[in-house]
Parts: sequence; structure tokens; C-alpha cells
Amino acid sequence: MQSHSLGRMTGPGRIEDYALLSDLRTAALVGRDGSVDWMCLPRFDAPSCFARLLGDDDDGHWQIAPAGEITATRRRYRDDSLVLETEFDTPDGTVRLVDAMPVQSGSDRPCLLRSVEGVSGEVDVVLRWVVRLAYAHAVPWVRRLDGAILAVAGPSGVALRGDVLPDRVPGRRAHEARITVGEGDRLSWVMQWTGADDAPTPPLDAAAELRTTEEYWRAWASRLTYTGPHADVVRRSLTALKGLTYAPTGGIVAAPTTSLPETLGGSRNWDYRYCWLRDATFTLLALDNFGCRSEAEAWRQWLVRAVAGDPADVQIMYGIGGERHLVEWELDWLPGYEGATPVRVGNGAYRQLQLDVYGEVMDALHLARERGLEPSDEAWALQRGLMAHLERVWQQPDKGLWEVRGPDRHFTHSRVMVWVAFDRAVRAAREYGLPGPVERWEKLRDAVHAEVLAKGYNAEVGAFTQFYGGTELDASTLLIPAVGFLPGDDPRVLSTLDVVGQQLRHGDLVERYSTHDGTSHVDGLVGREGAFLVCSFWYVDALTLAGRREEAEAAFGRLTQLVNDVGLLAEEYDPVSRRFTGNFPQAFSHLGLANSAALLWGDGARHHRHREPRR
Repeated sequence: MQSHSLGRMTGPGRIEDYALLSDLRTAALVGRDGSVDWMCLPRFDAPSCFARLLGDDDDGHWQIAPAGEITATRRRYRDDSLVLETEFDTPDGTVRLVDAMPVQSGSDRPCLLRSVEGVSGEVDVVLRWVVRLAYAHAVPWVRRLDGAILAVAGPSGVALRGDVLPDRVPGRRAHEARITVGEGDRLSWVMQWTGADDAPTPPLDAAAELRTTEEYWRAWASRLTYTGPHADVVRRSLTALKGLTYAPTGGIVAAPTTSLPETLGGSRNWDYRYCWLRDATFTLLALDNFGCRSEAEAWRQWLVRAVAGDPADVQIMYGIGGERHLVEWELDWLPGYEGATPVRVGNGAYRQLQLDVYGEVMDALHLARERGLEPSDEAWALQRGLMAHLERVWQQPDKGLWEVRGPDRHFTHSRVMVWVAFDRAVRAAREYGLPGPVERWEKLRDAVHAEVLAKGYNAEVGAFTQFYGGTELDASTLLIPAVGFLPGDDPRVLSTLDVVGQQLRHGDLVERYSTHDGTSHVDGLVGREGAFLVCSFWYVDALTLAGRREEAEAAFGRLTQLVNDVGLLAEEYDPVSRRFTGNFPQAFSHLGLANSAALLWGDGARHHRHREPRR
């Protein structure tokens, strides 16, 4: 082993070059170059220890890769797990890198396990370990203690143990080791969060932790019931969604990253490491469609805790532990992904009024009830409280599904989901005998339905528009048949499908709304964005419900080809640069894929509930 200089600094890889690791508490992103470029400890929403993703090498990363020329790289997850294998071919031989985050039930000290195995020949491998805490703002105090390297700054620290510990690079705040790995050799390292402790935790058995982690994912995946077409991609989407759950509370993050830009080089950069009620309910639906009952129970418990108190105070999003205050601020010392600034932490949208959330929560809890989830007096009390508040505010304009930073409007999708909220309340009372003012809810449901038909549909445009009185289109109107507001073959729904297809669809990709001129009159932001992947799957669903199944199946098949080499999707896809954009991996995209598969080849669970849509 010998130490040497790190060489020139570089930036992160393409978004599609990353793979996800998760221990159901936090996550790490590993690039094709063997570098962990993003990791927050000890939770998804905690400050990072590796932030190369939003800067360069000096902002923190952990790379294990051949020192010389790499002739080929192959990656795969082991079966349906989140245990990642990366094989590097070199002129001198092949080595395999194995990465995992052990799922340790009850542990408050998450860790990252990495090992390198010699497959053939002899390969010189370099390990580079650069720790930067507090989103790369804190260079830690690093020292060797009890057979580990301990890096501590303020309230956080990490300890690195392994078969070969790297040496400090002279003149650099980094550590490096160079090892020759021969056929049959295996070397392992474990990095574990230590909090502010001065001493590292006892050593872990890396091989045993890896076996336990694989066994966990194998047992979890055995519950998945999907066996239809594109099974590998669908099952990977479900595993990714599971990987975005926070086990201690049942919360589900929208993505494990912040500030990956919706427009390369632009300012549409947001922190998604929180629990949106909307995203969580859709994710719950995707998992529940394929046999994941326990996630539904955990999410309901999280919801009741998070929304506890006055329903007037309900938020669209919370922290993964149910935290309410997600104050948004900027990290001006980080240059951003490929120069996209600002880099944001927190999300100011938590204070927005988005009326569609009431419909999504009511819909998800109604689904849980239909699926036989144990009745909960607390859950129904929560629903009644939400409905009482919705009765007072449903006529207000809001910020809508897309969290616009422009003026409040009467967004058509929000109004449709208000109808969903009243409809599910009525059905709970009528079908399950739950107490409530059902006659009043029925009158409000019918009034909202009539209003949307009168004001949300523009006959001149030939479509339901983004907001009342407007002419702009919005892909969220594709959900009108999916939630049972109108049947899929209603002439207004069919016309909307056609017009959206003409104006927002490019190939199989669908924009959420138009930003072609570089400025949206709705969201108040500048910059063109790519196609929203979940909207592309909503288009598939609308085709299916319109009876155009052959088109839907073909479009779904082509969309599955957009996943990266390990089956993951970002928030958006830019058809011009042919690259992923937005936070990654994105729950919304994966749940869209999974739910489209359920509708096409599963039992269509969500849509069976709407077998008698209103006309």
C-alpha cells in the first residue's frame, strides 16, 4: 500500500450514472466510477458527509475503483435487493465492488459497507476517502483511534474501519490507499455514523452484515405479487420506493437528494428529502397494489401523528419524523450540480395551500379501508376533521399540485381532488356506516362536480385546462378518469387526452405544463424543464382507461427503456440532451411506472374502486 496525490479535481457524474443504497433511514448514491457522491447521516434529511454530487471532489466523496485504465464497467443489484455490484474490467484483470447499507432494525448508527473482490488477474485499486460534514461546510478533525479513522465536526462524526485503512494525503484534507487486488482476494470497509462521540463504535462483521441485508431484501421482495410484463423494471421500481421509506416512523421521502436541477444549469432546484402527503399516498398505492400491506399500516400511523391537532393546520408536507418547520435556505458555498444554483435545504412550499392534498389523503385512507386494513377510530376522526376544515376552505384558490411560486388560482386538478375528498367521505359513510354529515357532503360533492364541468373544461380548447378561465394545459387533468370523476371514454376526457397529446407530448414523454418559451406564466420561474416522467405514465393510464390499450402497452414498454442501467428514474427526462434531470431517484416517477403496470397487467386495484364514475 502506498499513498499519493489525488490528482485533479473533477465533478460528479451524470444523474443517470448513479445507483441507490438505502437502509430505510438514509441513503447513498454511488456512481459508475465507484464513488459515493451523496450521503446524509443519520437520516435522509440530515446534513451530508459526501456532497460531491453538488460540487467537486473536495466537497466529499468515497471512491473505490481501479487506479488505471478501465475498459468496461457493469453494474447490477443482487436480485430485488439494494445490494449493488459493480464490475470493472481493466487490461490487467477484473475486480468487483460490492456496496450495501445494512438494514439494522432499531439502530441509530447507520453505516455503509463496501468491499472489493478480485475476479481475475491483478488490479491496482485506489481508495479515496474525503469526508466533509455539514453539507461540505465543515472539514472534520480526523484522527486514528482504536483501529479506526474517526472524523468529527460539531455534532456529527463518522468512523471508518477496514482491512486496509487509507493514509492522509500530504497537503490535502483527504485519505487515500492503493491496493493490489488479486483473483480471490476480498477486502472490506465499514463507515459508520458516530454522532458526536469521541470513540468509534465496535467493529462490525462486514460479511455477516451483508448476508443479513440480502436476507432482509429477499424476504421483503417475496411479498411482491407482480408477474406481468416488464417484471424486472416494475419490481425494481417497487424496491426503490421501499428504499425511500423511513422505517422508524413510516414516512416516505419524495427523493433522497436536494437541488438536482429540473433544468441543467438552471434555478429550478428543490429539496425533496421530505414527506409530501401527495407523494406518500401515491407511493402507498403503488406498494399496496402489489402486496405490501405493512407499509400502509405504518404510513397511516405516521399520518395520524404528523397531522395531529387542528385540521386547519394540516400541511402538504412534513419532515420524515413528522416535523412541521422545513425552513428553506441556500448553501451559497456549494457550486451546485453542473453549476445549477441555488443549492437549497428545506422547502418553503410546506406553507402553501394545496387543496388537492385533501383528496389524496382521503383517497388513500379509503383504499386502506377497502383493502381490509384494521379499522382505526383515530384515522376516521382525522378524516372527519379534515373534511370539516375543507368545507370551510374548498372555494379558495391555491398553489396547486405543482407548488407554483406564482399567484394562487383555481387549479382544475385541485378542484377535482376536492371532489374526490367529498366523494370518499360519502362512500365511507354509505358503504361502511361511519358517522358523519353525509347529506351535506353529498351536496358539496355534487356542487364541486358541476363547478369543474362548467369552469374547468374549455370547449374552445377542447380540453380541461390548467385553471379556471385559462387556456393553458396541464398533464394533471389526465388523472380525471383515474380518480373516477368522469369515465375514461367521456367525450371531454377523450378530447383532453388528444389535446394534451398534441401539445404536451413529445414522443412518449409528457410535460407537466408548457415551459417552451423559457418562462411559465403560472409558476413564476424562468428556464425550460424536461418532461415530467410521472406525467408520461399518467398518459399511459389515460390511454388505458380510454380503451386504447394497445397504444398504452406500447408506450409503457418504450418508457421503461428510459430507466438507467440499474432500473432507476429521476424526476424528469430532457429529450434534447437525453439526460435525467431533477432529484433522483424520484418516488413520483417510480410510483407512476408501478401504478401503470398495475392498471395494465395487475388487478387494477385503484381503478376498480371507480367502476361507477360520475357523468
